[in-house]
Amino acid sequence: MFLPIRRERHRWMRARLVAVPMLFALAAVGCAGSGGVQRPPVTGAAAEAVAEPVLVELPSYPGVTVLEDEQYATAGGEPLLLDVCLPPEAPDGSPGLRAAVVSIHGGSWSRGDKTDPHWRNVCEWLASDGFVVFSINYRLAPEWTFPAQPDDVRSAVAWIREPEQLRAFSVDPARIGAFGGSAGGNLAALLGTEGTGPLTEGTRVAAVAELSGPADLTGSAASGPVAADFARVQASYLGCLEAPSCDAAEPASPLSWIDPTDPPFFIGHAANERIPLAQSRTFAAALEAAGVPVQLAVVDGMLHSVALLNEPMRVAIRDFFLRELG
Repeated sequence: MFLPIRRERHRWMRARLVAVPMLFALAAVGCAGSGGVQRPPVTGAAAEAVAEPVLVELPSYPGVTVLEDEQYATAGGEPLLLDVCLPPEAPDGSPGLRAAVVSIHGGSWSRGDKTDPHWRNVCEWLASDGFVVFSINYRLAPEWTFPAQPDDVRSAVAWIREPEQLRAFSVDPARIGAFGGSAGGNLAALLGTEGTGPLTEGTRVAAVAELSGPADLTGSAASGPVAADFARVQASYLGCLEAPSCDAAEPASPLSWIDPTDPPFFIGHAANERIPLAQSRTFAAALEAAGVPVQLAVVDGMLHSVALLNEPMRVAIRDFFLRELG
């Protein structure tokens, strides 16, 4: 049983029924494997489901407002869109400046969408905890290869920090974080590690939470063996025949960009999922060695990305963002 990091009541309001693979269903009802979250002190996706779909209840969050299809940039002649999930208003009707989170969907860098029920639920869930959430779409492989995807993510952060958006959504530019899962976890981690300097300006972010994100695309033995089919996914994203020998593999790896100015990280991973646990362990160790605060949460089982988001994991991520973004 996935044991909670700490016990806390969680309101599950009017539910939506969504057809999802069994792999995801187990997480949604809180049965993710048989182990607990391992939470060390703070020190400084490609998975394809094979089971038949089942109906799963996703929590809904009354009071959250969703603004769809805001254009944050244009790339390749096409608009890049995001949805904004706004928190419920404060009792006095004036919430003041809010912290924000950029939500980055998964899908092997080649599929997925901000409107996927699970990623829409992520957007509404984080907004219900007081964050302004920007759930983004980005260009997809193989039509668009690296670095199109991280370029789009950075464009979204830059757009959010424009004065017009800061005013419209009451966002504090010094308190912007990122959340992603699987390929989105890779992009969130890359956003956090790439670049140097203050976390309060430009395209830098002040905190990153990611689930099952590939941290090392170079094929390093220290990061664990990658399944052959996922290696092909990586190669397609990088625009190469083979990922390990690809010149883009290193710059596409968050592990290669770590420095002491990086923001605090929360990393969630399952022990036996498709992305080797060694990727997250190696990444967390490198962050810690650089003096970057990092929290690694490991659960038993094979669940992947947002399938890990049962109540205890949501509480852990929520607490992380509240602590780091205020």
